[in-house]
Amino acid sequence: MRIQGAVGLVTGANRGIGRAFAQALLDHGAAKVYAGTRDLGAITDPRLTPLLLDVTDPDQVAAAAELAGDAQIVINNAGVSSAAQLIDGPFDDARRAMEVNYFGTWAVSRAFAPVLASNGGGALVTMLSLVSWRPLPFAPGYSASKAAQWSLTNALRLALAEQGTLVVGVHSGYVDTDLSAWTDAPKITTEDVAAQTMQALLDGRDEVLADEVTRKVRASLAGTIEETYAVPIS
Repeated sequence: MRIQGAVGLVTGANRGIGRAFAQALLDHGAAKVYAGTRDLGAITDPRLTPLLLDVTDPDQVAAAAELAGDAQIVINNAGVSSAAQLIDGPFDDARRAMEVNYFGTWAVSRAFAPVLASNGGGALVTMLSLVSWRPLPFAPGYSASKAAQWSLTNALRLALAEQGTLVVGVHSGYVDTDLSAWTDAPKITTEDVAAQTMQALLDGRDEVLADEVTRKVRASLAGTIEETYAVPIS
């Protein structure tokens, strides 16, 4: 997949990993990068093209696909955490996580699949997590949304292969963003995640395992459940 001269779109591009993705696309010579955001004022880099995009708003998703009809690389990065508890308390946070992380990714991917097809296939990237495979008992809502998002990514990879779209799933442990500010566990940088993702695009690879703990969890899936649970993740 060529990045030089390509047109990219990143959801949730106003901060964190999304901002790093947008920056990395520009650094690799992308001709234009649409920065999807719920707040246009949050996009301050003049090299980016701000795009109003709440991934849970069907009208905004449809409008984005129309306005960014030249997109060749679409990065599903928009996401939220969830404070829902496993045994008690309301489900509201968990439902929100599923709406944004799973259904939002599905909506954007569905809207942009024909756009990518019309532009030669291109690439569809989704920011996932090691909790796609190894849930956190204290974050069941977030973990479930990422597991669902991984399943969706696999389905999209199969469905879009015929139109020549490279579908890339990016998995990592803790990344140094606001989302993980609560923990002192080792973290990788947003720039590292973005750089590895750009290299996967250039190499035509369909999966990024961004850090050592993610690689260990991924490898453990070939073993027993106990082996997966035994991998320390914090």
